[in-house]
Amino acid sequence: MEPLGGTELQLNFLREHVSKELLDKFQICTSVPGKVPLAKDKINILWQKMAPDQPHFQDFFKSDEQIDQYDYYVFNSHWNYEQFRKTFKLPEHRCTVIKNGIPNIEKRDPEPRRDKIKLIYHPTPWRGLSVLLGAMQLINNPNIILDVYSSTQIYGDDFKKQNDHTYKDLYEQAEKLPNVNLIGYKSNKYILDNLHTYDAFVYPNIWEETFCISALEALACGLYVATTDNGALYETCTEFPIYIPYDKNWQNLAQQFAAVIDGISHQINTDGCKNHLKFQQNFFNHFYNWKVIAGHWTGFLQGALQNVKSTQKKI
Repeated sequence: MEPLGGTELQLNFLREHVSKELLDKFQICTSVPGKVPLAKDKINILWQKMAPDQPHFQDFFKSDEQIDQYDYYVFNSHWNYEQFRKTFKLPEHRCTVIKNGIPNIEKRDPEPRRDKIKLIYHPTPWRGLSVLLGAMQLINNPNIILDVYSSTQIYGDDFKKQNDHTYKDLYEQAEKLPNVNLIGYKSNKYILDNLHTYDAFVYPNIWEETFCISALEALACGLYVATTDNGALYETCTEFPIYIPYDKNWQNLAQQFAAVIDGISHQINTDGCKNHLKFQQNFFNHFYNWKVIAGHWTGFLQGALQNVKSTQKKI
């Protein structure tokens, strides 16, 4: 299986929604400099989705000569750009921020449908699954059920073979909990097709996200979201989730999430919550639909071409 994580999905959306004729004038490399060879006859862009602390490109960004190999840098959040700007000497006039986007997602019906409260967690296991399972151990309400789709498979067979064993104890713990269903890997399409059947996306994130597509999809669908304020999450999610301040003491974090999850079960069917989630759906589907994001990309790329023409670089 070929990896199809967030980066690959966003690149596919870019190719789907932006003119091929325009894109053909650019060479776009995602995150890791040199992953895609530089093109002498095109404008070279590094679309940066990783945080600046990643070890495999430290030397690249410490070299002015290597940084100048790319004509432009596109960052997936203002938070990520600020981290890079503070860490490395970037050409700020050649940097921009274009956020990730989502396709059309079936919206959750905010009206009550069941006695059960269905929670979903589908990011990779190292992003907070251990904290969430700790929280579920503290939940006494038998009507609160968590489905876990977490797996290393999202990054391909080789990655899973090399890394999945690290999380064996977590998977076994999930299988033993009566209020948790360990489902394992499902494709992004499967998740999006079924996301509307859930009530809340619970994400006690312990990994600094540079954006968070999983949270964005849940917000657009109309799920109640509970997460931490770690990394770019507070930018991605704005004012809509319940935020639990990040705590390095994961036991404390688990206790706080257990309390929040219990609170969600009491609020989810109130009129105030229904109105909140309807507004949330409209907000994220308006600003983050890929048709809107494509407009940002098109404007940026056309501007880059004009800049090149003014300096008489042949494209």
